[in-house]
Amino acid sequence: MLKTHYCGELNKSLQGKQVTLAGWVDRRRDHGELIFIDLRDRTGIAQVVFNPQISKQCHEIAGQVRNEFVLKVTGEVALRPSGTENLKLPSGEIEVIVREVEILNASKTPPFYINEDSEVDENVRLKYRYLDLRRQRMLNNIILRDKVVQFFRDFLHKKGFLEIETPILIKSTPEGARDYLVPSRLYPGSFYALPQSPQQLKQLLMIAGMEKYFQIAKCFRDEDSRADRQPEHTQLDIEMSFVEEEDILKLMEELFTKMVETVKPEKRVITPFPRLSYKEAMEDYGSDKPDLRFEMKMHDLTDIAGKTQFAVFQKVIADGGSVKGVCAGGCANYTRTQLEELNKFVQSYGAGGLLTFALGGGGDIEHLTLDMVKSVAAKYMTLEQIQEIARRCGAKPGDLILAVAGKTKVVNKALGELRKEMGTRLGLADPNLLAFAFILNFPLFAWSEENKKWEPEHHPFVEPWDEDKPILEKDPGKVRAHCYDIVCNGYELASGSIRIHNPELQRRIFRFLGYKDEEVQEKFGGFLDAFEYGAPPHGGIAPGIDRIMMILSGSPTIRDVMAFPKNQNAVDMMLEAPSPVRKEQLKELHIRLSDD
Repeated sequence: MLKTHYCGELNKSLQGKQVTLAGWVDRRRDHGELIFIDLRDRTGIAQVVFNPQISKQCHEIAGQVRNEFVLKVTGEVALRPSGTENLKLPSGEIEVIVREVEILNASKTPPFYINEDSEVDENVRLKYRYLDLRRQRMLNNIILRDKVVQFFRDFLHKKGFLEIETPILIKSTPEGARDYLVPSRLYPGSFYALPQSPQQLKQLLMIAGMEKYFQIAKCFRDEDSRADRQPEHTQLDIEMSFVEEEDILKLMEELFTKMVETVKPEKRVITPFPRLSYKEAMEDYGSDKPDLRFEMKMHDLTDIAGKTQFAVFQKVIADGGSVKGVCAGGCANYTRTQLEELNKFVQSYGAGGLLTFALGGGGDIEHLTLDMVKSVAAKYMTLEQIQEIARRCGAKPGDLILAVAGKTKVVNKALGELRKEMGTRLGLADPNLLAFAFILNFPLFAWSEENKKWEPEHHPFVEPWDEDKPILEKDPGKVRAHCYDIVCNGYELASGSIRIHNPELQRRIFRFLGYKDEEVQEKFGGFLDAFEYGAPPHGGIAPGIDRIMMILSGSPTIRDVMAFPKNQNAVDMMLEAPSPVRKEQLKELHIRLSDD
């Protein structure tokens, strides 16, 4: 090693000892006779002092260095003069009096400040990611990620799991998103696919008798990027044999609870994790990944709205729609401008508009009068109807009721998003609370309006409930799945299921989804053949490590918790990928580009 100690290790116990440090210049301060440099490495910062009376040569060299130069210094650890200590740093009580210095490398002026957490255009940060990662916030994220992954490995090994790697080059199969395809040079016209997840492989490992498997798996999906999504992501992939749904839920609750206690003890977790059915989540929160750090449930007002003379309500209900509302506590004094902002917000999610009831006055709802209510709908409603809506929503004088009317799916989406928006505006979500929950009893299938057919809600390998198997083809919308999600603070962190282990049931699902027998054999033949050799009951789950890290670190996007992410347009700004390749490479792969 070029160094005897790391910068962050130094403390007053080393007073009088000679040390050698190596790192980057974080700050340089020239006080005339003395030059002070904050030397930075991965562990922290140490102040090194250049005194011409001790070494004139070192002092002259220090006068040449600038921020981000790479230095090696040797000197004596000394206590800082009284009153100059920096107790914010572990090494803040000492400094190193330099006797030898070597410039290991110079640095150009960086395109942004490394030693400040200032706002920088994200594309600039990504272009110079190796510099961005030197910044303390980003370094902290990478260190935290290492601790989380190490915890997962240790926890699962103690539980008897085997860590097994699965291939990156696999067969292209329909699993919900577009595959990234890799052309084969040896087999012209044929392609590998990068795995969307190791779904079939981990099930095959169960058939192989591994019983408890995990891996830190790279997954690839050719879909649009967003704040919590990237073309490639990392998941903790888990599969177990001879288990039921409850076994997996208990394991996950223990894993997440102990992980937070170990790596982020300042965060709070509510246990046991709440369990909501998919139906409850959609009806109460308008989302299958609700943020449970605050209440503000949605309430169905359709029955009350149907008794009013308000034409909007009458038309929506006649068309089979619904009316729902939430209570924004203490917001009755919202201005017209603020209300119009909220109106445009719900419209951005497909709603026709927002109906509001501002409840004035004091006391309780029983003392409310019509002249205390501000709403365009008030003149078409009786006082009793408004009071009934207020009671349903848990509102009192001084509160604002926000209501949306329309198709139920649109109402749930728009009002659910508005609920989250109001939670943010009103500061209702405790940033130190991790509100984990299980979402259960998902439907097995979802109707695709775009493709006009039934599609898997998750993927085609999920075991349906035994009592629903008889109606699989007759009433697919009512078939429930042994499927479960883990959500936290408004994000889906993990999705899993008990898998189908009966080959005939699996073929039946494929046929229902529209696959012909020969197509099933072509796409899944090897997989289904394995089921003929004694497949055990099995199930699994796959927490997304990037989203977990985003929540633990308080980062706004998963790009801030990945070492080398793509930008919002799925472009690697640093290495400039994707990029054209040489014609010779395309020729080797028997590929010809076309504008068609």
